[in-house]
Amino acid sequence: MTNTIQIDVVSAEESIFSEQAEFVVAPAQMGEVGIYPNHASMITLLKAGSVRIKMVDKGNEDLIFISGGILEVQPGHITILSDTAIRGKDLDETKAKAAKKAAEESLAKKGSDIDFALAEAELAEAVAQIQAIEKLRKK
Repeated sequence: MTNTIQIDVVSAEESIFSEQAEFVVAPAQMGEVGIYPNHASMITLLKAGSVRIKMVDKGNEDLIFISGGILEVQPGHITILSDTAIRGKDLDETKAKAAKKAAEESLAKKGSDIDFALAEAELAEAVAQIQAIEKLRKK
């Protein structure tokens, strides 16, 4: 039997993923973090990007887009909490590109009624979704 770790990915709406995995790669604020079974306990902030999960006894990895959030690693268990979590196969490229364009247009406006922090966050999320879609295409 392969050494495994339980991973749960939960969004604000629902539990997206709950299975055993061989390893997980997540987009931490300071760079990607790889987690194997018996990893030291930790908590870290996540940025928008792709969580890659190597499934047990399968040659492929599952990809889940997250909008950021929190990663907690405990002995034998990983929990990812995110406002938005979408399985890779459910990502919509047209919608992501439209969101990117809208955020870029908001940032280009010079008026004082623009919330630049919100527009930058929306742009980062849209770009991360597009990158996740491109990763899926390469598989």
